[in-house]
Amino acid sequence: MISLFIPFLFTLFNLFQVESEPFKSEDSSPNIILIFADDLGYGDLGTYGATEWETPNLDRLAKDGTRFTQFYVPHAVCSASRAALLTGAYANRLEIFGALDHTAKHGLNPEETTIAEMLKEKGYATGMVGKWHLGHLLEFLPTKQGFDSYFGLPYSNDMWPHHPEAKNYYPPLPLIEGEKTIQTLDDQSQLTTWYTEKALEFIDENKEKPFFLYLAHNMPHVPLFVSDKFKGKSKQGLYGDVIMEIDWSVGEIRKKIKELGLDENTLIIFTSDNGPWLSYGGHAGLTAGLKEGKGTSWEGGIRVPAIFTWPGKIPAGTIQNEAAMTIDILPTIASWTNSDLPSLKIDGRNIRPLIEGKKQDSKPYFAYYNRNELQAVIYGKWKLVFPHTYRTIPEGTVLRNDGLPVKYTNIKLEKAMLYNLEEDPFEKIDVAEGNPEILEKLEAFADEARQDMGDELTKTIGTGSRKAGRINQ
Repeated sequence: MISLFIPFLFTLFNLFQVESEPFKSEDSSPNIILIFADDLGYGDLGTYGATEWETPNLDRLAKDGTRFTQFYVPHAVCSASRAALLTGAYANRLEIFGALDHTAKHGLNPEETTIAEMLKEKGYATGMVGKWHLGHLLEFLPTKQGFDSYFGLPYSNDMWPHHPEAKNYYPPLPLIEGEKTIQTLDDQSQLTTWYTEKALEFIDENKEKPFFLYLAHNMPHVPLFVSDKFKGKSKQGLYGDVIMEIDWSVGEIRKKIKELGLDENTLIIFTSDNGPWLSYGGHAGLTAGLKEGKGTSWEGGIRVPAIFTWPGKIPAGTIQNEAAMTIDILPTIASWTNSDLPSLKIDGRNIRPLIEGKKQDSKPYFAYYNRNELQAVIYGKWKLVFPHTYRTIPEGTVLRNDGLPVKYTNIKLEKAMLYNLEEDPFEKIDVAEGNPEILEKLEAFADEARQDMGDELTKTIGTGSRKAGRINQ
């Protein structure tokens, strides 16, 4: 049985012969590899405290660059989190909520600008491998959103006939290449290996030009599958095996970059879409002691590992304790590549100073969940959580280790709670009474967000929201 809580740690832990010369870009055209894990917990990497399995490649990636200790997703759920990552805007602004399934008639609006579309304007080759989850219909696939190539699953890997709580609700799981389903999967044990192989192929094929690779692993989202290479390798069990295979994948990509002589010209970003799905017990990850997990706006749901590495440009061995969020990745890449920002409003900011280990003024960040609920606002070390209903595992519940979930129960938070995350990252002590000025400032930030994007909790209709893409019914 996997332990849900481990000590909270913030401590640090030739050239391949090719037929043609690899592309050597100017500083404004680095290759960019964005790796996005699914349901990876804050404590799942060795450099973030994991001890029940090993992640040497990711630990080395962190050692070679900057590791954030307070990095967030704005939405602790699949589709919304991915929309925010790729557009730099809160997903509720884009009318993308929750996790889209095979019945969805909508997706990310093609009028939105993704990182891929932004970089194509700069001459980048763009490729996506892995989980998309922003609309499974042809009109919304990655090839319609700025990617030259695509190989992967259109949504979560549990959206198949074997779902433990929705037997036969989902159709066979489609594996897509380009815009066509090439097969349906009944066994996912090769998925991480296939994704890695496709990623390496993309790098090889585009070594003579600047490229953007978005690798979105389906793992460690349940159901867990691992190849024979890593089966039984972890002392923890299957979940640890899966993490070790993802770590191997990162190592293979770095090895390829080095073989091609591109390591000093390549920015690698690694993070996760939200925290662990705790109801799956031994098939879920670690929160490092943070409160709750996926599907909540508590720290265990929205705080994720984040590593940025670019030799010679990002100082090695940097630990950044300031707050940042996935919505910042697009504008930061825009800064590094001298790209134009999207014409439509985005919410992220350029965090190059933070990645380079410098100070930067704090910015308010918001945590939205389903139904456009503004559940929390974060400002530096401060976090204000608003009254809302959230899910939790009842105390005393015996968790499973067989891939089947236990039932959540809902709890209603009756009043707003203020936390000093620097002193209390576990959100145990409400300090609202002793900090009226901070409370007032964060309330003001929240009111601005409500007027802009709306808030179901306060029945506020915002004026700055846009529409998702929809097909004609």
